[in-house]
Amino acid sequence: MWLRSFIVACLLQLGIAGAATAAGPFGSVNVGNWIGGAFSNDETGAFSHCAATAPYLNGVILVVGYNAVGTWSLAFASPSYRFKQGENAAIDVIFDGQEQARLFATANQPNMLTAVMPTNVVRTFQKANLMVATSGRTVLNFDLASAGAVIAGLSNCVTKVKAGGLDKAGDFTKVAAKPAATAEKQASPPAGKPVKPKSGTGFVVSANGHIVTNNHVIEGCSDIKGNLTGEAAMALRVVSSDATNDLALLQAPSTATFKELARIRDRSIRSGDSVVAIGFPYRGLLSSDFTVTTGIVSSLSGIRNDSRFLQISAPVQPGNSGGPLFDTTGQIVGVVAGKLDNLRIAVATGNIPENINFAIKTGALRDFLDNSVVPYQTAEPKGELKTTDIATNARAYTMLISCNATEQADAKR
Repeated sequence: MWLRSFIVACLLQLGIAGAATAAGPFGSVNVGNWIGGAFSNDETGAFSHCAATAPYLNGVILVVGYNAVGTWSLAFASPSYRFKQGENAAIDVIFDGQEQARLFATANQPNMLTAVMPTNVVRTFQKANLMVATSGRTVLNFDLASAGAVIAGLSNCVTKVKAGGLDKAGDFTKVAAKPAATAEKQASPPAGKPVKPKSGTGFVVSANGHIVTNNHVIEGCSDIKGNLTGEAAMALRVVSSDATNDLALLQAPSTATFKELARIRDRSIRSGDSVVAIGFPYRGLLSSDFTVTTGIVSSLSGIRNDSRFLQISAPVQPGNSGGPLFDTTGQIVGVVAGKLDNLRIAVATGNIPENINFAIKTGALRDFLDNSVVPYQTAEPKGELKTTDIATNARAYTMLISCNATEQADAKR
């Protein structure tokens, strides 16, 4: 009885700005283990939101809401939570071990964290079977087997209540089984059209303006641009790409000139050697300048002993992809390719790995450049440099790569 009372309280609290003055439910959304309906603002009597909730064995109650102004929300509630009013938390969610998103939640109530759920995340939530949520060292699993019907039911709930009023509320799931959830129909762009920008990093390897990056950085892109820090962006064209080795070659306009070029190390690097990674992570959120991180070569092979890759401890983030990895003499020893999927590993092992990142070795890079008939420079490692000097030198040829990505390509990011 206490659990049902708590669930009803969660549904009431999920109004606009978490207002606790909601009344309801009116009508019903009842799918699998989810229950909910429509709610009104108890002070004005006006329609506030539709919401549904489900309890999980991990002790958390998941609440999904869709309000009268068209905003979706996702909340995590538990009687054991003790949040301060207004406390914030970042929650990383991954769906079916593939698509990831970061939600920014606020405690409008002591026992519940609520986050706005962007439309693209709603679409993924609707289609997923499993969601893993991570905040700090807490990892929680949620079965989303009925999520599609719940999202459709809530969308139908808002549509019907806004059209007919709360007094005509009924079973909102009866006519909601169509794949016609309001949020998806209104927000889905035409297939193949650009939906939002994405970015990565690249570096210039030839006097003709050839630029190396990852294939996944430019895959499915249009209007590709590149710019050095503090300089205007220039249009880039794709010369060649290799999806198998995740490499791509771009070229700057013939009018572009570069004072310095990256030089590829002409000697194998060893396990334990120090490395420096440079790139443009989280464009628009962090610094507009590139970031510099340091670490070591942890292993001379990647996942499942893949000899094309180095495993490195230098921290990298989304946006570092395609960037240069240097030795301590300032020579290129790899192309940053990405990091281990922490959430997927957490699901598989119950532990969150730290600083497991990967770079493509120069052997694969040189083969790719040779096959593309691109002249490049090599150098023997001579004389160690300070990290600050490596970064200063890299400024002349390390580029921010940006483009417009289709929805399908962006999902692979």
